[in-house]
Amino acid sequence: MTAGRWELLRALGAIADSPAAARAASHALGIDVATGAEHTEVFVLNCPPYAAVYLGPEGALGGEGADRAAGFWRAIGIDPPAEPDHLAALLALYAGLGEAAGQTRRTVTAAALARSQTALFWEHLWPWLPAYLDAVTDLAGPALTGWARLTQHAIAAEFALLPAQERLPLALRSAPGAVHAEGRLGELADGLTTPLRSGIVLTRRSLALGAGQAQVGHRIGERRFTLRAMLDQDAAATLAWLSCEARRWQLRHARRAAGDPATGWWAARAGRTAHLLSDAAAAAEARSKAPSPAPPVPPVPSDGFPAGSSHPIDRYPVNSGAGFDPDLAGS
Repeated sequence: MTAGRWELLRALGAIADSPAAARAASHALGIDVATGAEHTEVFVLNCPPYAAVYLGPEGALGGEGADRAAGFWRAIGIDPPAEPDHLAALLALYAGLGEAAGQTRRTVTAAALARSQTALFWEHLWPWLPAYLDAVTDLAGPALTGWARLTQHAIAAEFALLPAQERLPLALRSAPGAVHAEGRLGELADGLTTPLRSGIVLTRRSLALGAGQAQVGHRIGERRFTLRAMLDQDAAATLAWLSCEARRWQLRHARRAAGDPATGWWAARAGRTAHLLSDAAAAAEARSKAPSPAPPVPPVPSDGFPAGSSHPIDRYPVNSGAGFDPDLAGS
């Protein structure tokens, strides 16, 4: 039973690796095999399976999030792989630690391995994986939706077996500030596409659907660029859609595991984002309906004629010099 538990987790991680590894692991698990196109759509274009994207302050590959994962590998005496925060690597490490703890005959060693495995789960898997798998199910892929649901069940089982976590993981304790509406639209787009700041996961697919709901054009490109273009076209409609999306994520987080610190943190952050966006949408709507200011009235000088216009007498030239007849002028 325990051996099957570790093999299951390894195989689930392998499916997120390469299309070839996914085919082999899917056959071993007896689940549908994703096509190359679906694998790319999910793991490359929409939901990269890297912890740094969801736990890093940049919301992108590499950076502080990847360095934190690499530090864990080093802390337990293992040289980190090229992609230390990839889901396949993390699940394989988790399975390996559990397997080693069960095989050793030394009680002290088994306890140390179990502590390392527990720390890996609470610090580098649980803080991002449930929300990530929710984002994958949103894509409704014919094969990988089943993979995501099976992985959700496996992670939930690990959650139930491990000692409860009483404090937030480091990535959440040291998270950057939440999204704010002040400043430029580009800064807002940056914050909303960084899960650690917004509490939500905006994929390329969700932005395309959101553009349709907000009735704005969908510009294909990097997510920040796409969202900025939506805000430029109709800020009120885009912000209203984003508020609903944040509220949806808040409810998702809240239903996940009552009493869990990480779950509560994600729900609170998404809820704050939803409230902020709702207020911003209302303000943008009010601005769009406000009457245009009347054009300024030019000042009137003391002679009673608007500035910039000519006095009537100035329109007639004064005749001077030869040919001037004072008698005619006085007549």
